[in-house]
Amino acid sequence: MTDYPRLRLKKNEDRRLRAGHAWIFSNEVDIAATPLKAFAAGDLAVVENAKGESLGLAYVNPDSLISARLLCRDAHTSIDHRFFIKRLERARDWRERVYPGPYYRLAYGESDGLPGVVIDRFGDVFAVQTNTAGMEKLQEPLLAALETLFSPRAVVLKNTSSLRALEGLGNETRILAGTLEGPVEIVENGARFRVDPVEGQKTGWFFDHRDNRAKLAELCRGKRVLDLFAYAGAWGVQAAWAGAAQVDCVDASQAALALAADNARLNGVAERMDFIAADAFEFLKQAREERRHYDVVVLDPPAFIKRKKDMNPGLEAYRRLNQGAMQVLAYGGVLVSASCSFHLQREVLHDLLRATARHLDRHLVLFGRGGQAADHPVHPAIPETDYLKAYFCSVGQAL
Repeated sequence: MTDYPRLRLKKNEDRRLRAGHAWIFSNEVDIAATPLKAFAAGDLAVVENAKGESLGLAYVNPDSLISARLLCRDAHTSIDHRFFIKRLERARDWRERVYPGPYYRLAYGESDGLPGVVIDRFGDVFAVQTNTAGMEKLQEPLLAALETLFSPRAVVLKNTSSLRALEGLGNETRILAGTLEGPVEIVENGARFRVDPVEGQKTGWFFDHRDNRAKLAELCRGKRVLDLFAYAGAWGVQAAWAGAAQVDCVDASQAALALAADNARLNGVAERMDFIAADAFEFLKQAREERRHYDVVVLDPPAFIKRKKDMNPGLEAYRRLNQGAMQVLAYGGVLVSASCSFHLQREVLHDLLRATARHLDRHLVLFGRGGQAADHPVHPAIPETDYLKAYFCSVGQAL
């Protein structure tokens, strides 16, 4: 066994790990036996239960609420170049099984046995996030494995996640390897998009809604569509590409809308699309006052509830947004209401839609539910990996 220090848990605090979870919280550690202060952020350790039995290898951050994250169950494992090759090969093989092209989330944290790592693949360009001190320290063998398996044209380090602050890490964006000049092109559901992994939000693209966007596009032929929080036009361009009569894309970012307009031209649908720089709430208010109506409205906002303490204002934001959307939706129209807030549970969004429809005297029925695409697989023992939800609703006059 590699000679790593030990991290011992208190009595019965190994139950979640044995059930399949990968996190250890600071109050679960027996600090009398193994003081957390003895570790530097990112150190590797053998995790033991209260009896001294090995549970696996983890990296440790004594300054974080999540004080350790399990990397593997076998404490004899070397966390090196070969370890990351095996993990990335396994992740790649699954994506290649379900997707026809090299455009997907290659690594999705704990679900792929790589806690703290996100890697998005845009053909031969890769965007990498290392969101924990442990993975920051292991960045070199991780990137070496990426080079061995894929020989990338470029690797972009996009360390801008808010999770890094919880680990005591700063933000950083830079090209780690190769060269990259401007956006790169991907294909999603048959449509083409230009993605900017350097200047774009997060890694530059949101693969998680891929299946939901395909489902929505099927419902848009000949319809008037409103895409709120449009970003680079993923929903709106696919709706137009599928035959929508008119699509209005609304976003607060002029840079995002410029990319969306570019993507519309790339797919030959620009003449049926408008791009409007506005706050989504203000746009809905004005559209309601002007009595404008749409056949389809897509709500794909950023996370309004990033922490539990954000619950009340976040819920109010979701309520206002969905109410505004229903008010500009023509009777018999389709509303897609999505949330990427982990703390907003599906049943809460379900009830919010019910209550909002009743408040407006609308008859709302749910005809579809969506979640994360296959490149964001949910770990059944780690509920934190299951964050995305979408409801497909038909909204009409009260019965």
